[in-house]
This record gives sequence, C-alpha cells and structure tokens, in this order.
Amino acid sequence: MNVISRFAELYYLRLQRRRRRLRALRKRREVTLVRNRSGARKSNDIFLFSTVHNERHRLSYFLDYYRNLGVNQFFFIDNASDDGTGEFLAAQPDVSLWHSEGSYKRANFGMDWINNLLRKYARGHWCLIVDVDEFFVYPYCDTRPLRALTDWLDASSIQSFGALLLDMYPTTSLENQDYVPGQSPFKTLTHFDSGNYTQKLNKKYGNLWIQGGPRQRVFFADNPDQAPALNKIPLVKWARGNVFISSTHTLLPRGLNKTFEDWGGEKICGCLLHTKFLPDLAHKTVREETRRQHYAGGREYRAYKAVNGKGTVLNHAHSKKFEGWRQLEDLGLMSLGGWA
Repeated sequence: MNVISRFAELYYLRLQRRRRRLRALRKRREVTLVRNRSGARKSNDIFLFSTVHNERHRLSYFLDYYRNLGVNQFFFIDNASDDGTGEFLAAQPDVSLWHSEGSYKRANFGMDWINNLLRKYARGHWCLIVDVDEFFVYPYCDTRPLRALTDWLDASSIQSFGALLLDMYPTTSLENQDYVPGQSPFKTLTHFDSGNYTQKLNKKYGNLWIQGGPRQRVFFADNPDQAPALNKIPLVKWARGNVFISSTHTLLPRGLNKTFEDWGGEKICGCLLHTKFLPDLAHKTVREETRRQHYAGGREYRAYKAVNGKGTVLNHAHSKKFEGWRQLEDLGLMSLGGWA
C-alpha cells in the first residue's frame, strides 16, 4: 500500500469513528434513565454493559455468573420489555438501568445506545460488553477472578481481549429439552462443535472474521457465507474516542481489533459460551421475525423458524461435551498467550 492510500484509509477510519460517536450522542435522546447507581463506582471497578428485550428468565443466573466472576457494576438498557425485565433489573442494587422504546435496528442494533453509555461512564475502566445469552470464559477463570486477568492485561499494555462465540446446544432435539428459568443454561446446553471454524482477515479493520459451528453447519448449510460472525471483543479497557462499529465484532481505533494474533504469535483470548438454543427459541423466533429488529431483516431468525417443530438435533459426530476452559485451550479455541 503506498503512502497516499494509507493516508486515505486512516483518514476514512478517523472520519468513521467521529461519525459513530456523533451518532451515539444523537441517539441518547431515545434512552431514558430509570435507576442510576453509578455514583458508587470506584476507580478500579469492572463494568458490564448490555441491551435486553424480554429476558427476565435469563437474568438471575446471568447476574450471579458475572458477579461471581468479578463484575462490580452493571449497566443495562431495556428495549421495551413487557415480561418484567425492567422491574427486576431496577430492583438490583448493583444495576443502573435505562429504558428505550426506540428501534433497536435503527440504533445500530443497540450499539449506538451502548456507545453513549460507554462514553459517559466507562472511561478508564475495564468493561465487558455482552448479550445476556453470552458467558465469558478465559484462561484460569475457575481459579482466578476477572480482576487478575485485567491486572495482567494492564501490565502487558493490552487494551482489548478477543473471544470466540461458542454455540452451546443439547444432545436432544431443540424442542425436546427441559429448562427452568433461573437455573444454569449449561445443565441443558452441554455440547459444542470442537472444530469446523474458518477465519479470514478483514483488511479494513484488522480483525479476524470467524464463522462456523452449528449455526453455519445446520441453518446456513446452503449459504455458509451468510452464517453469523463468531469473532467478538467482549472485554475492553475503555478510553476516550473508542467506539464499537459492528456489534462487538469491530472497534475503532483499529488497533483494538487485533485480539488474536500479533508479531509475537498468539495473543491471549477466550470464549463466549453462547446459550441461544434454550427451549424458548421457538417463541423468540416468531417474536423477533415479527419485530424485524435484527441484522439483515432477521435472516438468522427466519432460518430458525424454518426448522421449528422438525426435531432438529445439533449434536453430531464431532460434538464435545463442555468440560472447562482447559479443554477449550487444548482444542485451540482459546489461548493462554503469555499468561502463566
């Protein structure tokens, strides 16, 4: 790439970052404060940010999981829930809550709202940005709190942490499974694909674009390029000027996207255990196809709806039962990097 082309690319990315930040500022008018408990935050607190819609049945376990991991404060945006989600979150002593009746899709699938909260509250803090069906797993997470990881990242001058979105699923058909709201989803969703992942470099942003797993294998077998992206950056030391571009797949400044490899070899990375395939998926599929608030007009949910009631089984010959982070590291799905 010649000097002029490189300058033009850097200028474009700088302009895009500025536009995204301005967009987030405009979209803040769509969000109304319900409870703000951020005044109690400490300088070294770890935050979690998420947008939710009708997720009451998941929230008890989700909050306990991340509290036990080491999250100190939660920042939620409730997007027009009518199942008690907002009321439950408002009652939690470590949750700050906002409400929006705005379009999730027109807010860049909620990221405009999240970007504004990050801008206002997160600077200088390590932040997890996850959906309520995503559970962060990192090396030594069974013996070391999240603070140990962020301290090591600080000492190593690493500002962002990548993760593979690992779809969890039952061994039975999607319709024939039991789940009690509030319990661990991993009592039901026990298995994952141990391989079948592809990656390619996104030259524009410098991140690896990863696809594969059961969603590509089963729901997008005829159009594998349309399968959901599995590369995410869920953990970031937030700084002034940072902004998410595409969900948590892509960040600016560009250097924050280089979370899996660098000149010295593999970087430390983890996984997000994705618990989408609980028994409520059939109901959610119908609701989300009607709302049409998700990427590509709800293409993913149309694919799920097409197999509803057909006894779809995601388990196959190369499925593995989840046993812990060491298993994922042995399979090459996450990396210790230089953390010993």
